[in-house]
Amino acid sequence: MTSEGVQLLVVDSFASRHHGLISRPAAERLGISRAAWYRAISSDQLEQLYPNVARVHGSPSTFEQRGLAAVWATGPDAMTSHRTSASLWDVERPEDDPLDVMIASRRRHSLPQGVIIHRPRDLLDLRPVIRRGVPTTNPMRMLLDLGAVDPEAVFGAMITVLSTKAASPSALRSALVRHSRRGRRGTAAFRQALERWLGEELPPDSALEGVMSDLIRSYDLPPMQFHAMVAGYEVDFRVRGTNIVIECDGWAAHGLDRDQFEFDRIRDADLVAAGFVTAHVTWRQLTNQPAKAAERIKRVVATWSADGSAQ
Repeated sequence: MTSEGVQLLVVDSFASRHHGLISRPAAERLGISRAAWYRAISSDQLEQLYPNVARVHGSPSTFEQRGLAAVWATGPDAMTSHRTSASLWDVERPEDDPLDVMIASRRRHSLPQGVIIHRPRDLLDLRPVIRRGVPTTNPMRMLLDLGAVDPEAVFGAMITVLSTKAASPSALRSALVRHSRRGRRGTAAFRQALERWLGEELPPDSALEGVMSDLIRSYDLPPMQFHAMVAGYEVDFRVRGTNIVIECDGWAAHGLDRDQFEFDRIRDADLVAAGFVTAHVTWRQLTNQPAKAAERIKRVVATWSADGSAQ
């Protein structure tokens, strides 16, 4: 077998693991020269999709192949996003959707023809996930970005994410909290989808902190830390200097399915084992009956000492 024949076998082996694709950088790492690359293209052994990306002749053309080719053609830190990411997370999308690719860095990248390149200001949750062999955004980030380009599709996409257990209700709520800021496109559609699914209004995360701050001032409650980390868990509030945790039920997505119900019970047990006391109040109590909510919190603070023992 000639050296060129061996090279083609190496290319076939690589492409078989990457949706029938090979890139120029990958070919060079495999010992294939620039001249050999262009000979393979001119002889139709490779079909050039983008200047530095080609498919092996005869390999099936698939959605995953198109997505991976667009990522490779854009740059080493690129990933699929928005509508393309939704498809990779099993959300039903129109066949004529464009290819969406996101790049987090500001350095120069290729701009492959027919691909929509997104350069986000919001750089949270941009570690790529390999989905069906293609680097893409995680499902929470996908829902937010989808809301920026197709807000009507977010609710159905969210149902798919939840039904396939790609993300939990609490993960979706946490993502909304992390990404909520003035001017962030997509959060309104994501929030509306969560409200529709929960069957109740889900106020902005800043509202919970504001309501609790008002409660502290109006009823002389001790200071509290918002979104504190306690025993490895994020809680709504921790009363500063104490072992007391305040959780606002009906704010986070508690008890929405069996997995979430079990997770909440495990978390409560872990907090107790770590010496913490959890007091539960509801969003409606905080807003409609603040005096009663404040009285409950005062009783808990008065009853439990810092070491978790009843006084």
